[in-house]
Amino acid sequence: MAKIAALLPLLLLAVGCGKTPAQKLTALAEEYVYGSLAFSPSTATAAGLHQHRDQQLDEMLDDFSAQSLSKQQTFYEKIRDRLADLKAGELTPEDRADLTILQDQIALSLLDFNEIHSPLHSPQLYVETLGNALFAPYVLEYAPKPDRIRHIIARLQKVPLYLDQAATNLVSAPGVWTQVAIEENQGNMNLVDKEIRAGLPPDQAETYARAARPALDAMTRFDKFLRNSLSSRNSHDWRLGGSIYPRKFRYALETGVEADNTLQQAERDLLAVRARMLQLALPLHREAFAAHKDHSDLDGAGRENTVIGEVLGKIADRHATRESFMDDARKALDEARAFVQEKHLLMLPPRANLQVIPTPEFMRGSYPVGGFNAAPALEPQLGAFYWVTPIPPSWPKERVDSKLREYNFYKLKLLTIHEAMPGHYVQMEIANDVQPKSRRILRSIFGNGPYIEGWGQYSTQVMLDEGFLNRAPELALTFAKEELRVLANAIIDIRLQMLGMTDQEALDLMQKQTFQEVEEATAKLQRAKLTAAQLPMYYVGWRAWIKARDEFKQAKGSAYSLADFNDRALKEGAVPVPALSSLLK
Repeated sequence: MAKIAALLPLLLLAVGCGKTPAQKLTALAEEYVYGSLAFSPSTATAAGLHQHRDQQLDEMLDDFSAQSLSKQQTFYEKIRDRLADLKAGELTPEDRADLTILQDQIALSLLDFNEIHSPLHSPQLYVETLGNALFAPYVLEYAPKPDRIRHIIARLQKVPLYLDQAATNLVSAPGVWTQVAIEENQGNMNLVDKEIRAGLPPDQAETYARAARPALDAMTRFDKFLRNSLSSRNSHDWRLGGSIYPRKFRYALETGVEADNTLQQAERDLLAVRARMLQLALPLHREAFAAHKDHSDLDGAGRENTVIGEVLGKIADRHATRESFMDDARKALDEARAFVQEKHLLMLPPRANLQVIPTPEFMRGSYPVGGFNAAPALEPQLGAFYWVTPIPPSWPKERVDSKLREYNFYKLKLLTIHEAMPGHYVQMEIANDVQPKSRRILRSIFGNGPYIEGWGQYSTQVMLDEGFLNRAPELALTFAKEELRVLANAIIDIRLQMLGMTDQEALDLMQKQTFQEVEEATAKLQRAKLTAAQLPMYYVGWRAWIKARDEFKQAKGSAYSLADFNDRALKEGAVPVPALSSLLK
C-alpha cells in the first residue's frame, strides 16, 4: 500500500500531462472563471453562480481584507504562469481567442493589484459592489422571493464589517471619486430603506428590519467618513499617466492598436466627420434658416460650427418631457424590434426577457443616461435590463432642458438601438447560447469590450443604412453627431489620462467641436475620470466591426448576406475583435 500511495502523485501528474493543449486551456478557463467569481460574490450572483465549494455565495459579500486581496493576487499569478506554458500555435483559432481573453483579464487584475491599487483609492468600488450585491437578488428571480430576501438579509448583516473594512482600506481618493461615492451610497440607502423594504413579504418584514437598521447605520457612518475624512485626503490623482494607461488600454481593448495611434486616427477622423456633417446639414439648414444664406460669409470650422449647430439645435427642439422620458424609450424599443424583424437583419433570440427599468441609484454616477445589464451567463433565462436613468425632480429647468435636448426624439431612438435592439440586448442574449459552457461563461463575463461596444455602434449604423425612420435626414445628422461623440470619447479619455488635458479643454472639445449639450459634456467628463480606458472602446470596436464585415463580404463574394454575417459574428460571443475575421472563415 505504501508503494502505491507513493506512486499516486506521479500517476496523477502523468494523467495531467496527457491532456491536449485545448483540454488544458478549458480546465484553466474554468478554474479562472469560477475562482474569480467566488472571490466576488456580488458578481457571482449576477452571473448566476450561487454555490462554490460548499460556499453559499448569495449570502456573502466581497472580502477586501488584506489577506483576501493577497490570496486573489496569488491566484491570478498562478493561472498566468500556467497559461504561459500553452503554445498558441497548438490551439485552434477559437481557443486562441479564449487564451487572449484569459491572459489580458489576468494582466488587468495584476496591473490593479501591483500599480493602480483600487481598494486603497476608489470609494465607489465599495459602494457599487455593495449595491450590486443587494440589487441582484432583488431583481433576478433565480429562486423564490422569500429565499432571495433571506439572501439579502444575510448580506445586510455583513454590511457593517464590510464598510468598516472599506474605511480602513481607503487612504486617499480624488475628490470626484469621493463625491460620486457619496451620491451612490445614498442610492444604496434608498435601495435598502425604501425599494426593497416596500416589496417585502409581510412575514419577513421584522427580520429584514433587524438586519437593515445596523446596515443603514453603517452606511450613514460611511457617508460621514466620505464627507469628513476621505474628502480631505484628495491627493490621489485619477489620471493613470503615461506608464500605466497605455498598458491598461492594451489589456482592456485587446485590439493590437496602441493608445497614441488611436488618438492620432481619432483626431483625423473628427475633421472628416465634421466636413461630412456640413453636407448633411446644408439642405436642412436652407429649409429651416433660409434667411441665413448658408452662412457663406464664414469659412472653415466657423461655418461648420454655425450651420451644423443651428440645425442640430432645431432637431433638439423635438424631445420628450421629464415625465415621458422612460415611456418614450419603451416605445423606441418596440419600434426598433419591429424594424429588425421586417428587414430580417439578424435572427432575434428566442427569449423575451428584456425589461426597461430605471437605472439603479447606486450606478447612476457611472450610467448618467442609461445602460444595459445582461441576463446571467449561467442562468440566461432570467431577466435582462435596459436601464434608463430618470431625470431627478430636483434638477432645475435649465439642466433638465439640457439633457432632454441632448437625448431628443432622434437621439433617444439611437440610444435604444445601441443598448437594446438590436444592440447589446440581442448581442448578449445570443452570446448566452455559445457552446461549450466554459467558453460561453468566459466570453459573456470577461469578454472583449470593443467587440461589445463596437456592436452597439455598428448595429445602429446598420439600422440607418437599411432605412430606419424612412431615412430621415434629421436622424442621419444626429447619428453623425453620435459619431463625433464616439471620437470625442476616445480623444478625451486618452488625452485626460496620459497627456494632461484639462477639464476645460475636454469640455471645449465636446461642446464646441462635437456639439454636445452642457449636461452631456459634464457627465462625460466625470465618466472619463471614473472609467479609464472604457470610453475608447466605442471607436476602436466600431472600426473593427466594419473591417470584419468588409473582409467577410470580400471573401463571400456573391454569396454574401448581411444577416449571415451578423448572425455568425454574434454567435462567437465577445471575442477580441482582431480575431473575429479568422473565426468567420
